[in-house]
Amino acid sequence: MDAVAEKPALSQTPARAAINLALIQDELVSTTNAIDVNQLAVLADRIRGAERVFLAGAGRSGLVLRMAAMRLMHLGLTVHVAGDTTTPAIASGDLLLVASGSGTTSGVVKSAQTAAAAGADVAAVTTNPESPLAALADALVIIPAAQKTDHGSGRSRQYSGSLFEQSLFLATETVFQTLWEDTNEPAEQLWLRHANLE
Repeated sequence: MDAVAEKPALSQTPARAAINLALIQDELVSTTNAIDVNQLAVLADRIRGAERVFLAGAGRSGLVLRMAAMRLMHLGLTVHVAGDTTTPAIASGDLLLVASGSGTTSGVVKSAQTAAAAGADVAAVTTNPESPLAALADALVIIPAAQKTDHGSGRSRQYSGSLFEQSLFLATETVFQTLWEDTNEPAEQLWLRHANLE
């Protein structure tokens, strides 16, 4: 048998796509419905009260946090992404928002340790409330999704950490929407802060 799997007929592709879209939607609804909204409210309050907000994550979770950083910047907050060349030192009064599905990603845990040692608050989003990252958090959001290597748990039929990352995006968008509604600023005002050097 060839090492390359036989491609499905094009006529089958729309049906498979519809099934998989429904699968992802169902998993997202189930998972995000199980997020404690009180935890999201605490996260919003921590962001609101911080002098500056720093965000750190690895891989796809890090990419989601970069999207969150853009939205927080649109609100007029002072926002930095860890690892960027212009990111200053974190200090007391600041907040570090980190995300790791397992709560054990070494670079993310190290960032949280550094922030805590500097006197900054740490907010963490993870699947694992018993993780080292959760233990460092002043504010914690638990997303009850499968971890990357949790292939046979039955929590998700999606690959690797996809459900966590999708839910992380919705969680950070929820926090943004909550903070935005508190400002009474129209979308046109936020848009003035959007990057114009693209």
